[in-house]
Amino acid sequence: MAHIIVVGNEKGGAGKSTVSMHVATALARMGHEVGALDLDLRQKTFGRYVQNRQAYCAEHELSLPMPRYTDLPNIDPATLGPGENIYDHRLSAAVAALEEDSDFIVIDCPGSHTRLSQVAHSLADTLVTPLNDSFVDFDLLARTDGSADKVEGPSVYAEMVWNARQLRAQAGLEPIDWIVLRNRLGAQNMVNKQKMEKAVDTLAKRIGFRTAPGFHERVIFRELFPRGLTLLDLKDIGVKQLNISNVAARQELRDLVKALELPGVTADF
Repeated sequence: MAHIIVVGNEKGGAGKSTVSMHVATALARMGHEVGALDLDLRQKTFGRYVQNRQAYCAEHELSLPMPRYTDLPNIDPATLGPGENIYDHRLSAAVAALEEDSDFIVIDCPGSHTRLSQVAHSLADTLVTPLNDSFVDFDLLARTDGSADKVEGPSVYAEMVWNARQLRAQAGLEPIDWIVLRNRLGAQNMVNKQKMEKAVDTLAKRIGFRTAPGFHERVIFRELFPRGLTLLDLKDIGVKQLNISNVAARQELRDLVKALELPGVTADF
């Protein structure tokens, strides 16, 4: 069975699609068969990222490693039994179509609570939650007091992950390996940044997730998306000398893939 990696949280702008694309293409570059699903049926940023890559390769006659992307199939409502949810069937059919020929399936979730996102979290072998380095986004995971020094309790998203873990346990499946990325980091070591690090580490022990390094805020990510490219493709498209920022970003990607501790994977790319 394919190892399912779900990239999710319930806030937009945290870099979910960027993380999804870079992890998926890194795995493909290492020789793994990777399937890809985008559950944000309105924006489809991850899906468009893959399509941009396909178009760029076709235009420039390149063959770059990439995941095998598929849309959710349509389901005839007449085939559903009483109480069955059509989105459950659409997601199950898509996963089944990819699973037979994939080592990994990367699923990008929308930045809101949806039925599809909820079900996807229960399918996750590895759950990756990118988090902007701000207490505005920390509220996604937990409630804090007014000084942001004390964690008062888990958020609705953390409770959803807990419910997904319970469902997997009831089904006899391995527990979810939940990893939170402090993503889109700024360069300054400000007091807020130190508070965030302390709060995330404290919460990790309380509700059971691991932390891993994410990406710093870099212009290169916005430049790569329209062409469907990733940090690992720069030399393939003729960039002979990487600048310091690009070298650092590639190392961040290696550190991220290594921290995920995926089965049979080393950060050798």
